[in-house]
Amino acid sequence: MLRFTLRQLEYFVAVGESGSIAVASEKVNVSSPSISAAISQLEEEFGLPLFARQHAKGLSLTLAGRQMMEKAKRVLSEAESMIDLAGEISGKIQGPLSVGCMLTFAQVVLPSLRLSFERRFPEVRFRQYELDQAAIFTNLRRAEIDLALTYDLDVPSDLNFQVLASLPPYAMYGENHPLGEQTAVSIEQLAPYPMALLDLPLSTDYFQSFFVQAGVKPLVTERTRDMAVLRSLVANGYGYSIANVRPLNDRSPDGKPLRFVPIIGDVRPMKMGILTTPEAENVNVIRAFVEHCKTECISDAITGLRKKLHEKNA
Repeated sequence: MLRFTLRQLEYFVAVGESGSIAVASEKVNVSSPSISAAISQLEEEFGLPLFARQHAKGLSLTLAGRQMMEKAKRVLSEAESMIDLAGEISGKIQGPLSVGCMLTFAQVVLPSLRLSFERRFPEVRFRQYELDQAAIFTNLRRAEIDLALTYDLDVPSDLNFQVLASLPPYAMYGENHPLGEQTAVSIEQLAPYPMALLDLPLSTDYFQSFFVQAGVKPLVTERTRDMAVLRSLVANGYGYSIANVRPLNDRSPDGKPLRFVPIIGDVRPMKMGILTTPEAENVNVIRAFVEHCKTECISDAITGLRKKLHEKNA
């Protein structure tokens, strides 16, 4: 008779991959004492030490622990396959779904999509992760997420990208910026002024490519990985910036006004869409979420993109 659970195996794998109970606790959204207890119960059940405890160095898998973790991953994968098979047979959409999202637009896209999806399919256990592009590629390949909402930035050939929306870039600056009265600006006009750059893997190269193509050099004076911080820097006069997703509220997080102006000239729009592995189309719940995303975009129901799509079609 089995005296351990799939949940305990899930906690074990989370700790084995992260090397830290605290990090695993955040990943699976369970308290650290609960994870510690699960590990202890597994070690007692198996009669093997799964981890070597090193003071100030976290946990490292023992040789037995590494072998058991590989087996645990296969057991969990088979269990998820059984859930999906049950959904196929019964016609239900159910089971776990881990969705990654580009952190630059996660706050205006993912919560709305998640809510409408969970209302349609309440038996799905939804988890969300805000990631940069490089982390999205890695997590998809490691099967740590099932799919991702992201941009078409250097998408590798082993992953599949389906376009949901095309988002041209715009300039963003505070109310007192010298270009504040312009209704559209070019890269050449922006280049002499201080720039606050969204400094994320691949995103940085995308924004800087505009200046390379125009034969000018940006005057980057501020860098940040956080979109909210970027808007506040711009609103407080620390330079203009360039982005593709425009929030509904034309104010920074600290309440100051912002202006959003189209960029004219030969600047490539960013395509937002769904990134999956080739195997994803065989999983019922993943297919359901992909179709849900397409429907929500067509019906103009993704809150953060509504204004941008309206402007594009105007």
